Amino acid sequence: MKKHILIYPVLLFLIYSCSEEPSQRTIIQSESAPAAIGPYSQAIMVGNTLYAAGQIGLVPGTGEMAGEDLEIQARQALNNLKAVLEEAGFTMQDVVSVDVYLSDLDDCSSFNEIYAEYFSESKPARGVVEVSRIPRDAKVEIKLVAVK
Repeated sequence: MKKHILIYPVLLFLIYSCSEEPSQRTIIQSESAPAAIGPYSQAIMVGNTLYAAGQIGLVPGTGEMAGEDLEIQARQALNNLKAVLEEAGFTMQDVVSVDVYLSDLDDCSSFNEIYAEYFSESKPARGVVEVSRIPRDAKVEIKLVAVK
């Protein structure tokens, strides 16, 4: 009888510890988005959550800015993020959180008009801040988190 008492807790431990899948980190790299301009990944997926690095208005393939004004840069950055999401099997509707960095907070209204086109159905939580400088002197940088 004592043998059974000792085996039961061990079996329970093995069942519960083996039923949990370890969280695997998967690096996401899309050819439809610009390559990282520093020592980071475009995105990392852990379980059902995707953490996308900040994107600026760089054109994939050339690495050049899409244009000088906020509208062009914002659209390109959002298209870049969309490409990264799609590479990982996500859509814009899976986005739960967005962080926006603007070089001039006076551009927030203009940015909101563009942003609303990309998030018309599902509006994620969001933060917007003005920063003193963005890489490549971009006017906007956007990063996000998506969950399936």
